[in-house]
Amino acid sequence: MFNKSNRQNRRESDSGFDSKVIKIKRVSKKTKGGNQIGFTALVAVGDGAGKLGVALAKAKDVGSAIRKAMHKAEKAMVKITLDSDIKTIPYPLEIKFKATKLMLKPARGGTGLIAGGAARSILEVSGVTNVVAKILGSRNQTSVAYAVFEAFKQFAGEK
Repeated sequence: MFNKSNRQNRRESDSGFDSKVIKIKRVSKKTKGGNQIGFTALVAVGDGAGKLGVALAKAKDVGSAIRKAMHKAEKAMVKITLDSDIKTIPYPLEIKFKATKLMLKPARGGTGLIAGGAARSILEVSGVTNVVAKILGSRNQTSVAYAVFEAFKQFAGEK
């Protein structure tokens, strides 16, 4: 079902949600005693039925950063209603988050997930299977992830 690289980034959390690590980055800070090294993890958490949470967290080691991000994402989840037959978004939406502009369009059943980068990973976790997405402007993974999350907030009626 999943290719090898996809399987490595996918995890199941304790609460039964499916999560995907989108990006891990090493960060360092210059101090009087030397360099302080840490890691940031960008994680998307979903239930495969329209629930989605995205979070970025920092820690001294990778495992802690991922756990922390998963916990934050589970707390920040939003739920949208998907069409039970075709599992697509309710209506087309154009969203701008910082330098990223994202276009999401619903698609007919059988179209599949036409999206790239972080948008594809996040939409997979949320359970959306038929959608067309286009990233304009910045393709920074963090900005794209939060743009998709903002779109889900709008679909859910929050803001």
